[in-house]
Amino acid sequence: MKLKNEFWAFIPARSGSKKIKHKNIKKLNNIPLLAYSIVAAKKNSYINKIVFSSDNSNYARIAKKYGNFLFHKRKKYISSDRSDDLVMFKDFIKYFNSNNFYLPKYFVHLRPTTPIRFNKTITEAIKYFKKNSKNYSSLRSISEMSETSYKSYRIINKKLCSIIKKDFNLDKYNLPRNCYEKTYEANGIIDIYKTKNILKNTLLGNNVLPFKVKDFNSEIDDINDFFLVETFVKLKKIKI
Repeated sequence: MKLKNEFWAFIPARSGSKKIKHKNIKKLNNIPLLAYSIVAAKKNSYINKIVFSSDNSNYARIAKKYGNFLFHKRKKYISSDRSDDLVMFKDFIKYFNSNNFYLPKYFVHLRPTTPIRFNKTITEAIKYFKKNSKNYSSLRSISEMSETSYKSYRIINKKLCSIIKKDFNLDKYNLPRNCYEKTYEANGIIDIYKTKNILKNTLLGNNVLPFKVKDFNSEIDDINDFFLVETFVKLKKIKI
């Protein structure tokens, strides 16, 4: 199998979301969520092809209104809310490789559930990874958390417990925020994977390049997130 020095956007949009029914086609500013990722990929000069992956043919018909892509029809068993991304990528590679002679060296994962991403951010991420790809297995975009995760808790035996270790003495974790290291969360804006690693059964690998982003985090998990993003889009007059 030949790996071509290209970046392909991979946009997954399954139909079985539970918290928001048909979330990936829910309209944000009269445009379905999945369209934002397709248009963002289409506009970026570093992205050579777009792959749209879904278990729902109607989603594909909606998506085609916003750009051309390779359609990956996902099987039901890899389309549940517990399906892992690695299996999805491997299934596409198996399908595409059976009919073609090459694959890209890199996949750019653009989730429809994070609809607001700027062209400049995508370009900077790709350029940053290209520059450092020899030393890293993948890239993941992250945002600094508003509250350090060192002050997060679990509940064990109906008592608050530290998230760090099984420790119920919480006074030591009740210090001001600046006493702790900064912690970060994945924001879904962009991840970049190496195809050669996917073929070895790993997606991110153990040497992930952090890409810090200060952009608005538009990741949508539930209806409250959706309303927050909708307000941001209207306030900033964002169009695609």
